[in-house]
Amino acid sequence: MGRTRPGDARAKVLTAASTLFYRDGIHAVGVDTVVAEAGVTKAALYGNFGSKTQLVVAYLRERDRLWQEEIDRITAGHPEPRDRVLAVFDAYEAWLARDDYRGCAFLNAASEFPDADGPVREVVRHHKTALHSFLRAQFERGGRDHAETLADEVMLLLEGAAVTAVVARNPRPFHTAKRLAESLTA
Repeated sequence: MGRTRPGDARAKVLTAASTLFYRDGIHAVGVDTVVAEAGVTKAALYGNFGSKTQLVVAYLRERDRLWQEEIDRITAGHPEPRDRVLAVFDAYEAWLARDDYRGCAFLNAASEFPDADGPVREVVRHHKTALHSFLRAQFERGGRDHAETLADEVMLLLEGAAVTAVVARNPRPFHTAKRLAESLTA
């Protein structure tokens, strides 16, 4: 077996960690498991990420990037701001169907890292704030009064549906939440 180039090792570790952290939980997965799955050494993991916490931060940033791509892809076909907001429910549902849904990776991470000021929670806040900002911007573009309040309410519907879908193991909560959002934004 040849040496793994540094960039390759980083990508391998991040891919393995992403799969393992989401599937099994972050604290349940040790560094030894990640390096074994990635086929690299601990030195490669620590050389690229510095610590397990920084690997978790990188994992969440990558999921955030992928989620932003999903939102852009799904909302692109909807020129009207209200339709773009409602399409976010479709994005959540598509994510659920494709990802052997175990809940929101960001909410899962927040529950495992209770330090509100820590780097993991910072990434979680960034992700949730970005989604809220997107919703608020759509309501503002649509000329809606109380755009901030509407964004708050739709976020609660989305987050509630995400949690409930884990328990239900089906997308029905997103359908219910979208229907409520349609009424709320009519």
